[in-house]
Amino acid sequence: MSTYPQTRIPVAVLGATGMVGQRFIELLQDHPWFELVALAASERHGGRPYREVTSWRLSGSEMPASAAALPVVACTPDALSGIKIAFSALPGEIAGDIELALAQAGVAVFSNAKNYRMEHDVPLLIPEVNADHISAIVQQRKERNWSGCIVTNANCCATPLVMALKPLQQAFGLRKVLVTTMQAISGAGYPGLPSYDILDNVIPYIGGEEEKLEIETLKMLGSWQEGRGFTDAPLVVSAHCNRVATREGHLECASIELERDVPPEEVIAAWENYVPESQQLKLPSAPERALVYRTEQDRPQTLRDRDAGHGMTVTLGRLRRCPILGYKFVMLGHNTIRGAAGGSVLNAELCVSKGLV
Repeated sequence: MSTYPQTRIPVAVLGATGMVGQRFIELLQDHPWFELVALAASERHGGRPYREVTSWRLSGSEMPASAAALPVVACTPDALSGIKIAFSALPGEIAGDIELALAQAGVAVFSNAKNYRMEHDVPLLIPEVNADHISAIVQQRKERNWSGCIVTNANCCATPLVMALKPLQQAFGLRKVLVTTMQAISGAGYPGLPSYDILDNVIPYIGGEEEKLEIETLKMLGSWQEGRGFTDAPLVVSAHCNRVATREGHLECASIELERDVPPEEVIAAWENYVPESQQLKLPSAPERALVYRTEQDRPQTLRDRDAGHGMTVTLGRLRRCPILGYKFVMLGHNTIRGAAGGSVLNAELCVSKGLV
């Protein structure tokens, strides 16, 4: 059974001055379910209006007037009294204690940080993939004796990968995945990499990314069972992660081994016919199509396809036979929308619709 709020729910953005924080503000400004009433960041900003403490860095949009006038407050339960939902864009170095304190104070925290992703009672959630994992919230509240909760979304490259893999796992079974990523510079935040390092260059290392991609995929494609917790999916994932000189949009090339051999048209049909629960529920941030397969030989392309579905659709293409593993293909996801702020807002919408917030 699904429920929808009769009045807008008061929400806050933590880490509001950063790139992902600004994405949250952009996505929440006209949200039908959520009302953005608080912006939180470093205590040094001391209650000054948001417009005075940061520059708006998202291309194609201006700082929303409603956010510009809000005072920037500390990331504490006292400063955020009355907030029901907190969207966290905090860096991992400080996110852990802050998110924990807010959950203990009864706030539902939807986090982009890595800190709690692999906890035994914390959902690592993509509504199109593992919506049933939100049942872990009930156990989390019981074990931790709090009325709030922590729900995480995945690494920004794991999200499009897992969205592409889920229909194939469901239809044919999966054994092995080899993925190489080409990740945009916005994934490093602002100011990010020095221009001298990234211009005319590809950097074949992003600290911690490959490990996160390999383990988070298993949790999200795995199962949840009350009393037993999470069980990883029985497959092997190997990742190479590279930083490239694009602003937004992570492009990934994957080779996969399925449990049974099927013709290519069945693989494409599994993608095209996949209608997950978030689309059936018509959640506000859910794109009309979670996955789009492009038949052109040179698609997806970062510049042309990253904004598909308002940045929430994963675009696939170039499916062909792989002589080593079976099949290979290309996928693209918007890293600060689908892989970060937009995914987190969608997670909150799912939890609200299920009466968990």
